Amino acid sequence: MAKGTRITGTARDKIAAEIKSAYEGGASIRTIAQDKGRSYGFVHRILTEADVTLRGRGGATRSKPSS
Repeated sequence: MAKGTRITGTARDKIAAEIKSAYEGGASIRTIAQDKGRSYGFVHRILTEADVTLRGRGGATRSKPSS
């Protein structure tokens, strides 16, 4: 599928299932977007439409300094 091509109907359902499966398998949104040749926003929107609970952002978090 060419980048930027509108995806509708059964093709959208198929790619949504693939994206959901990959995300639930541990892949990041950015990785899925790159693999599928789609934008981060597209993948995020598909996951949101599929009622997938999105993971929080990774990385170090700041904690309160001890008193």
